[in-house]
Formats: sequence, structure tokens, C-alpha cells
Amino acid sequence: MTKRYRIGQIVPSSNTTMETEIPAMFRLREAIRPERFTFHSSRMRMKKVVKEELAAMDAESDRCAVELSDARVDVLGYACLVAIMAMGHGYHRVSQKRLTQQTIANGAEAPVLTSAGALVDALHVIGAKRVVVVAPYMKPLTELVVDYIRNEGFEVVAYRALEIPDNLEVGRHDPMRLPDIVKTLPYQDADAIVLSACVQMPSLPAVAKVEAMTGKPVITAAIATTYAMLRTLELEPVVPGAGALLSGAY
Repeated sequence: MTKRYRIGQIVPSSNTTMETEIPAMFRLREAIRPERFTFHSSRMRMKKVVKEELAAMDAESDRCAVELSDARVDVLGYACLVAIMAMGHGYHRVSQKRLTQQTIANGAEAPVLTSAGALVDALHVIGAKRVVVVAPYMKPLTELVVDYIRNEGFEVVAYRALEIPDNLEVGRHDPMRLPDIVKTLPYQDADAIVLSACVQMPSLPAVAKVEAMTGKPVITAAIATTYAMLRTLELEPVVPGAGALLSGAY
């Protein structure tokens, strides 16, 4: 009998990429493994990627966790890395614990992970110490993200802020521009490349190209979230064509 899993996603209202790239990776996995997955979302209002909107949006995440637990999902992913990192050092642990507690109080316990925590954990999993980071945010928010990553024990050798304030425009950024952006960074000095520190900035089509170009493992927020979801479900974290982390080596 085929085992079926329900994946819950807590999504910013203007986010379109989380619900395309993460299901795409699970579909690729379905081609080589027997498990099957369905995807269920609840949305938090957010249009402009600014600190005030992010904080207001994060306050809605409790409602989203309860709504998704009504559907008896098996795991929940909070799909906004910068909203978590902008709330202060280590906030992904606070958020994950609080949102999991919401599902318990609703009588439908489900583990909650965040793309922020997943990215940090993924860098530990591959043994990276030094990273370069590409992010779509304005420079002040990008610096908050870089500082958060540094606080988790990594050296950010260099970063690039693409300075796209409108979240819909972030979702329209052409992922095939990313290899040339990486070329402007001193990736030779890094152990890994964070190609997209944002689940809304598309990156999956460029991952294999950037790994081939640089010889470095490439992590994105979406890839790290997919890995974390599979590990949480106690499934083999393997997805063909989704970079080193999901190659089966980890």
C-alpha cells in the first residue's frame, strides 16, 4: 500500500514560488520512491518585504498553523525565511515551538519547521563553515539575514542583495540570472553557496548549473525546507536534480 503524506505550508499571501518549487521537488522524488504527497496552504497577508509588514504577517502564523492542523497535515513548513530572521536571533526555534504547540492545542499535533531553521540546519548537515549568500531583499533586511546566519555559527564571506521590495516581483525574478550573479561573488573562498535565501525567489532551475560552474554545494531555502520535511517524516531525503543536499549523500 502506497503511503500518503499531507504537507502543510504557511505562506505569505503574495508568495507563489513555495507552492511551485517544493511540490516540484516532491514530484521528482515520487518518480524514484513509492511515497505520495499532497500540499495544503494557509496564507498570511504580506505584499511589501519590509520589517513592519513582516512582523504583522508573522503574528498571523498561529492562525495558519491551527487551520492546517484542521486538515490533519503530517508536517508544516513556515515559508518565509526573512520574516523569521527579522524577528531576532534564534527566533526560528521560538516560532517552531509555539506553532507546534498551536497544533497540539487544536488536538491535531504536527511538527512545524521554518525555512529559516531549515537553511541553518542544512548548512550544518553539509558541514559548511563559510558561505556566500544571494538574497532578493533590500540591503537592510539582507544584512539582518546575514547577521542571523553569522549568529548561527557561519562565516558569510560575501553576499548580494538584489533589492527587490515587491514580493510579487521577487517571484518573477528569472532564476537563470543567478549563475552570473554568483560569478560576482568570491565563491572560491566558500564551502557552500546559498543561491536563494528566500523561498519566494525562484532558484531550482539554476541549482545544477551553479554546482557545475562552481564545484560547490548549492543550498536554497526551498531545497533546505524540502530536506527538513523529508527528514521530519522519516523519509529518505533524496530528490534527483535538486542539488547536493538532496543527492542522497546526506
